[in-house]
Amino acid sequence: MAAQELYQELRPGAFGIAYRMLGSVSEAEDLVQEGLLRLHRALEDGEPLGSPKAYLSTIVTRLAIDHLRSARVRRETYVGEWLPEPLITSDEDDPSRHAEMADSLSLAFLVLLESLSPEQRAVFLLRDVFDYPYDRIAAIVGKSEAATRQIATRARLHLADRRPRYEPSRRRREELAERFFAAAGDGDLERLESLLAEDVELHGDGGGRVPALARALYGRRRVAHTLAGWIALGGRAGGIEFRRAKVNGHPGAVITGADGGLIGVWSLGIAEDRIQSIRSVVNPDKLAHLGPVSGLTAMLENARRDGG
Repeated sequence: MAAQELYQELRPGAFGIAYRMLGSVSEAEDLVQEGLLRLHRALEDGEPLGSPKAYLSTIVTRLAIDHLRSARVRRETYVGEWLPEPLITSDEDDPSRHAEMADSLSLAFLVLLESLSPEQRAVFLLRDVFDYPYDRIAAIVGKSEAATRQIATRARLHLADRRPRYEPSRRRREELAERFFAAAGDGDLERLESLLAEDVELHGDGGGRVPALARALYGRRRVAHTLAGWIALGGRAGGIEFRRAKVNGHPGAVITGADGGLIGVWSLGIAEDRIQSIRSVVNPDKLAHLGPVSGLTAMLENARRDGG
């Protein structure tokens, strides 16, 4: 197999590990590129690698652990709630073909992984998501196999009661999402509220770059009125469009303004025939990889000008 073909074959798996570790598309791509560069040098030097895939996953995982350790201070000083950079997936992507892969990619689950140490996060993902054998994981993280098993057990126990619930039927999830975004597009508060769970959560990430929720909101009525007010504001700014998309393997939408530029991405957590959570990423730095960004600030300025 030609080198470039090999790298193209290995890239998606390496990115899957890096993105779940970091929650950032751009940073994951940088780590994968660095890993591929090191793999290329090793192959060029004739190093006896055994498995290029194993070599690359080892390099990428170790780089991600080091990166997370240095990123902790930045996360602690982040303005407002931190959410991962959204990833637009499709039915051809592996997360959509396998429920466990899709659940491990959700914004809610990636936020939950933030409560683990970098090492715990690596061990948990490699074992429970990517099904690596313990001896390989032990070699990657530089621990004994017994210690690696203990790390995995502690990580599972830590996450057990916090893992998000999801509607098991993908068709039902899509139907509810379709109704939700139709109601949002119409600005129909009553219909919007009827689709929300009583204890629904609304999370927002503006990163201090644009106005966003300072903290999560809870409760059907409060969340519905907040969403309706935001949608009405978009209408005064020339209109907004909800373009249905699979966000991190789950129902969601890309929100664009009157000029077609990106304003935000919403991801829905659906279970028990209701919307249990909505995660809204409006930080323009976290949207740039998806296309041209108009930004929430521009929408607000347009609304004030047109409304005034």
